[in-house]
Formats: sequence, C-alpha cells, structure tokens
Amino acid sequence: MSVSDSMSAAKDRLAREVAAVSRLLVSEGILDYSGHVSTRVPGRDAFLIQTGLDSRAELRPERLLLVDYDGNVLEGSGKPPAELPLHIEVFKARPDVQAVLHCHMELAIAFTMMKGVKLHLMRARAVRWESGIPMHPDPSHIKLTEQAEALARTLGPHHAVLMRAHGLTLVAESVPALLVDAIHFQENATAMMQVLQSGAEPEPLTEEELVQINLHEMREFHVGKLWNYYMRKGMGAALVPPEWELVQAS
Repeated sequence: MSVSDSMSAAKDRLAREVAAVSRLLVSEGILDYSGHVSTRVPGRDAFLIQTGLDSRAELRPERLLLVDYDGNVLEGSGKPPAELPLHIEVFKARPDVQAVLHCHMELAIAFTMMKGVKLHLMRARAVRWESGIPMHPDPSHIKLTEQAEALARTLGPHHAVLMRAHGLTLVAESVPALLVDAIHFQENATAMMQVLQSGAEPEPLTEEELVQINLHEMREFHVGKLWNYYMRKGMGAALVPPEWELVQAS
C-alpha cells in the first residue's frame, strides 16, 4: 500500500469512528441536535468534523468535512458548526490531543449553576480528571477566535472543561477514548448528583485512593473493551451499520 493509500485509509477509518461515536453519544443522551466530535487526520494539517446541520443521530462518514486550522473547508460539502473555532484553538493549544468533543450534557451544565457546589471525582474512572475540571466563565456560544483562545487557556493541561450554563468540552488521545471519557464523565456527574439528592455529604476520592487507582490503570485495554461493547451495542440496536464493524480502537 502506498503512502497516499495508507493516509486515505486512515482518514476513512477516522471518519467512521467520528460518525459512529456521534450516533452512540446521541443514544447515551450526551449529544442531541447540537454538539460535535472532531479528530486530527494523520499526514494532513487538518481535522474532520461534521457540518452544522447534519443530524448527529444519523451522521455518515462521507458527510464529514476536512477543515484546516484556519477554518477552511478542504474537502466535503456544507458549512462547519458555528463553534468551529473551539475545535481549532483546542487543537492548536494542545498538540497531545487527537480528538475533541463539545456537548451540552445536562448534568455537566447543572454543576456550573449550583452555588458553592463543585463537581468532584466520585467514581474510580474519574481518575482521568484528577488534574482538575476547570470551569470557563463565558456562557455564550464559542464562535469567535478570541473566545476559543480563552476557552483553550481555561482548559490548559486538563482533559475536561465545564462551560458556565452552556456545556462541556472533553479532549482525548483518540475518538474511541473520547467516547469512553464522555460516558465516564456522565457516570461521575450522575453519581455525585445522586449523593446530593439523597441529602448526604459527598465523599470524593482521596489523593491516596487516586494513587491506588492509577497503580492498576490499564487505559488502552479499558478503552478497547468499552469501544467493542458500545460498537456492538450500537450495531445490535441498528444505530451503527454492520459494515462499520472494522472500526478499531486507536
């Protein structure tokens, strides 16, 4: 296989991953009529993202746009989401990040609207965010470059940033890992909300417990395991076409 053929195959695989994850996140109540997933394309100074108007629940790989870091559409038809600058500036600021999710997870938003209540690390998999979950103060849509640059600064070296009365942005090393992180973020927020609703005082994981969890952390294995589970769940529910079965965890 030539270099160009290999690059094209990698791009096609990533497009299937983005389309599959978008559909699966809709089924998990994390994406709806809005929100978007993006991923860098190896060998190209560009990334894949859906159009602003295409349904997340029915997204197809061939409908994705290839966009450069100046916001120019290099391949595909249609206009990118209005919040395209968010993805651009996060990718620019974080060369370690391969995939970005922006969504309006209801539980994430709730934790930006409760005075004196901070989202803590409650579940074991929340160790992913032990460096912190900052909150960005701008509640508006991130449509301008300067807004996106500010969001990227708030995100800093972390893997998640809450957006005041707006939503959430997650970053990861691959599209499958992004799916897993989104599911675990929602699980962790649900766990804390359940504790609060019971009237009990939250008891988050301690530093010692986080160290213990990290000693036994097998992220690559865990991402692969959940990727297989959710892909097959999606195929069983006719959410993901069976011909996408060859999509593999990165």
